[in-house]
Amino acid sequence: MSLSGLNCHVFVDFDGTIVPCDATDLILESFAESGWHDIEADWQAGRIGSRECMSRQIALLRATPEQMLDKISEITVDPGFGTFVAECERAGIGITVVSDGMDFVIERVLRNAGHPQLKFHANHLEHAGGDRWRLTFPNARSNCQVLAGNCKCAFTEPHSKAIKVVVGDGRSDFCVSGRADLVFAKGTLLALCEKDGLTHYPYNDFFTVTRQLGQWLRAGMLQSASRAAVA
Repeated sequence: MSLSGLNCHVFVDFDGTIVPCDATDLILESFAESGWHDIEADWQAGRIGSRECMSRQIALLRATPEQMLDKISEITVDPGFGTFVAECERAGIGITVVSDGMDFVIERVLRNAGHPQLKFHANHLEHAGGDRWRLTFPNARSNCQVLAGNCKCAFTEPHSKAIKVVVGDGRSDFCVSGRADLVFAKGTLLALCEKDGLTHYPYNDFFTVTRQLGQWLRAGMLQSASRAAVA
């Protein structure tokens, strides 16, 4: 059964999902002054939101653009991500990358991996001269339930009639997962899905996501066809 023409949209996290590492932490580990771990601990404990956390951490970043680009060039994507993108494009399934990370990093990683066509939304990292950087939050919302810099829920609104699928791993994916028809989860997101009873599949790589998503969508189409035949 072909999936062509199915109204489905997938929202994919970046750090720890498309790339196995946390790219933001990699940059901070490489170039931030001491103290960024303490800020991270405040966020992990829920004392501050991610907007405040990342703003304070980026203020500690000391790297030239050339140093940043060299470090970003070391970041590779999940081995199955290219297959996932190709299969979604073949079936007409939309993909939006939604991240509470940094656009400067994401744009270059996706381009280096051969996926410059993918739409993404993230926080905006801007070079402020020398080895200094600033972070702004063009997609922040004051009513964001998880106080994220990039409110992922906002990007589901244009796809209200679509089957919505989320692929993620962490706290920034909590809220948007509640709006999804299906969640692919690992890490802390997996624990949330199990706790809240969200429809989900555990995954370790995008080969699993590609296979399970196709099976789930085909099963749903078969059920719909059976109901229509009975009616």
